[in-house]
Amino acid sequence: MTTVEQDMSEPRTTGQVAARCEGLRKVYGEGETEVVALDAVTVAFAKGRFTAIMGPSGSGKSTLMHVMAGLDEATAGQTWIGETELTTLGDKGLTRMRRDMVGFVFQSFNLVPTLSALENITLPMDIAGRKPDTAWLDTVIDTVGLRSRLSHRPAELSGGQQQRVACARALASRPEIIFADEPTGNLDSHSGSDVLAFLRMSVRTMGQTVVMVTHDPVAASYADRVLFLADGRIVDEMADPTADRVLERMKAFDPASAKEA
Repeated sequence: MTTVEQDMSEPRTTGQVAARCEGLRKVYGEGETEVVALDAVTVAFAKGRFTAIMGPSGSGKSTLMHVMAGLDEATAGQTWIGETELTTLGDKGLTRMRRDMVGFVFQSFNLVPTLSALENITLPMDIAGRKPDTAWLDTVIDTVGLRSRLSHRPAELSGGQQQRVACARALASRPEIIFADEPTGNLDSHSGSDVLAFLRMSVRTMGQTVVMVTHDPVAASYADRVLFLADGRIVDEMADPTADRVLERMKAFDPASAKEA
């Protein structure tokens, strides 16, 4: 296994940075029950890039995403979304930041069952009292390929269609960055491929920035870059990944889980 210094996890592009953290540390419990989930992590995510975060169970990959997205509080260190430092924000500021600057796609689709697909897509903007950019919204809707299903409620959509609605919701407000936590975990392979292809297309053709936590080497192969975590630290990274290369690298961290994948 090749060890990469923490500060080498800077983006490979010379463009702007969508999100970054410095010396990020997250500790749960104290004394004998203390668990260090993140251990002085420094990393940056360039705009217009698709990054996958991988690692064995307990490596800190989901914790890293949650802290960087403002869903969990860091024990130490600093995080930024664009030029906004999260560690200086209060509860109201964090709520506004998550609403206006971040898009989320989770394994559970988190759609409101009583709303139509279109109403679910525009819900965050409706709550914020903002009108969507009609041209951009039309582009997003056409990209996810659900225009004929906009009036349908979640129960009338397949799992793959529901997740595409969730992806469209994340994109509709043109956020600084989208964080996706195991977005294909509840989908069959065909629907999962559709969602991953859409996320990649949103980066390639729409200039979006996506950071995705996954345990699946095939899902990671859709990304431009893969970061590998172990014991709360970034220990390796890979540019232009393929599923086979990712699987081989994962065997160095957790042979059992890599074999299952």
